[in-house]
Amino acid sequence: MSRALVVTGTDTGLGKTVVSAMLTLVLDGIYHKPVQAGLEEETDTEAVRRMASLPADRVVPEVWRLTTPCSPHRAAELDGVAIDPDALHLPQVDRPLIVEGAGGLLVPLTRQVLYADVFARWGAPVVLCARTALGTINHTLLSVEAMRARGIPLLGIAFVGDEIADTERTIIDVTGARRLGRLPFLDPPDRRSLADAFAAHFQLADFAAP
Repeated sequence: MSRALVVTGTDTGLGKTVVSAMLTLVLDGIYHKPVQAGLEEETDTEAVRRMASLPADRVVPEVWRLTTPCSPHRAAELDGVAIDPDALHLPQVDRPLIVEGAGGLLVPLTRQVLYADVFARWGAPVVLCARTALGTINHTLLSVEAMRARGIPLLGIAFVGDEIADTERTIIDVTGARRLGRLPFLDPPDRRSLADAFAAHFQLADFAAP
């Protein structure tokens, strides 16, 4: 199988879907969102396809599609189904695989299993997305500690938002993690702006297979 990268965040709504779209585009990869909670508005898979202008064969369908936009464990309960974490596997594909989690690392898939537990089983390197806003130092350090406690490989940290140089430096100094780059706010986030942002703020070599 080609290399897989997992994209997660320090919390929800910070832009990891945009980062996922960017990586799928520039790595010429395939996108997969295993669990989608919330179907009334555009799903993350639909958003990635739109932003990166991907054909249908460049996404792997979700394993669970849940109605309510909330934590997957609760969304599943409201739909009267149960997520089986053991059924979540990295799809076998012939391109780089970009897998997006839901919310942050410790989001529950069931009342016993967290997304981080699945990431640990997969063993794929993780791109941790962190917003450049007040509170991000605490959220990011806690996320890195949670990953290291479970032996989850951290590829590096991708910041999202306006530049706050000292905040980014502090996080990298304390964690010793690799700074992958910073994705500025894009309006609109589309194929061209994603490619331009990657070229300006990231290095392709940081995402290459070892």
